[in-house]
Amino acid sequence: MIQNNSNFLSIEQVQNQYFNNKPKTSSAKPTASGFSFNQVLEQIQSQNQTEGVKFSKHAMGRLNDRNIELTDAQMDRLNKGMIQAGEKGINESLILVDQLAFIVNIPNNTVVTAMDQTGTDSNVFTNIDGAVIA
Repeated sequence: MIQNNSNFLSIEQVQNQYFNNKPKTSSAKPTASGFSFNQVLEQIQSQNQTEGVKFSKHAMGRLNDRNIELTDAQMDRLNKGMIQAGEKGINESLILVDQLAFIVNIPNNTVVTAMDQTGTDSNVFTNIDGAVIA
């Protein structure tokens, strides 16, 4: 007589033991740093929003050439306009603050160029995919 030393009596019991009792895994798998992709993404996005707008070398030159100085209130409005443009999916935005116009690369939070109302002859802006009046 062959003696069965296992505790299982059927294939169904084996299946239940190995397939139904697996620990539940979350869809957010941790990365090498121990954070899920969503956690890392949210952290980077919040850092980008809190860093505020940056000015390219070209934009800084334009501001200096045209003697444009921004107040704290104007900077806040420019930052808010940049956030609004990002929320709408705009990549290259014209942001108007008072009589100032800024072309902003939204993914990089960078002002590409800046001008005041007298700085442009034709009032034509190219290579933008959205505008914000802040």
